[in-house]
Amino acid sequence: MRVAITGASGLIGTALSASLRADGHEVLALVRREAREGESRWDPTAGVIDADAVLACDVVVNLAGASIGAQRLTDAYKKVVRSSRTDGTGLIARTLAQGKWGGVLMQGSAMGYYGHRGEEVLTERSGPGKTFLSEIVLAWEAAAQPAVDAGIRTVFTRTGLVLAPHGGFAERLLPLVRRGLLRQFADGREFHSWISLEDHIRATRFLMESDYAGPANVIAPHATRDRELIKALADAAGKSSLFPVPAWAMRLAAGEAAADLLTSQNAEPGVLSRLGFQWHHGDIDQAARWVMEQAGLAPQASPAA
Repeated sequence: MRVAITGASGLIGTALSASLRADGHEVLALVRREAREGESRWDPTAGVIDADAVLACDVVVNLAGASIGAQRLTDAYKKVVRSSRTDGTGLIARTLAQGKWGGVLMQGSAMGYYGHRGEEVLTERSGPGKTFLSEIVLAWEAAAQPAVDAGIRTVFTRTGLVLAPHGGFAERLLPLVRRGLLRQFADGREFHSWISLEDHIRATRFLMESDYAGPANVIAPHATRDRELIKALADAAGKSSLFPVPAWAMRLAAGEAAADLLTSQNAEPGVLSRLGFQWHHGDIDQAARWVMEQAGLAPQASPAA
């Protein structure tokens, strides 16, 4: 199988590329710099893409997009966040549609689609929220419509908080957790829909090889309240969690980028469950132990006397 991946150097893209190559599949990374072996150059802003190289693939995984947590969400950076997703997605969707392509488009998306929903149980059938992040995800998914209209099987992988030993969510939290400097964000009651990086890659490949089309919540079976998530990570690291971080401090430090840590999304992975996907880390304690073990932060057992 030949798989084209945009955003291949990111947290998910890197892990997915490694997983596919380990199983003997060919990966073509779409990059904005000069292409090397195993890569193809593209420029979404200029509308430049090697259509022949992409159309020769069986699957396209579109993960490209500027990081929302990389810097404060000024008006200028909001435009970057939006255009980095919609320009590339639109270019890929039009290219595949015009080429009468018969493969599978795995279109990146996010749980930010649902916005802040409190205790409400969310499924793939739930409507969008009204936050900035919701608007971004709506536009992101809409940009893939040419592929959907052309009859191309398109899966929208709505990703939750990805728990990994490095990068992403972990990059912000683990330094605080391992020093015992964090207990919860705000009042600690917000629900987080999360998934381990290992299960995210497995779920992506599972959906890729299924016959499903449409949105899929790529998350663990049960959302976890904020304070429970932090406690699980702290326990797995053998640390006591001391201090809550007030919401105003989070917003002051990160602006609207703090939304993914302060909003509440009590979501379920309805599609993955119905299709029979099996999680390796189905509860937060399992996932936390895996993260700390992979990061080399798990407490060492005392030697036997």
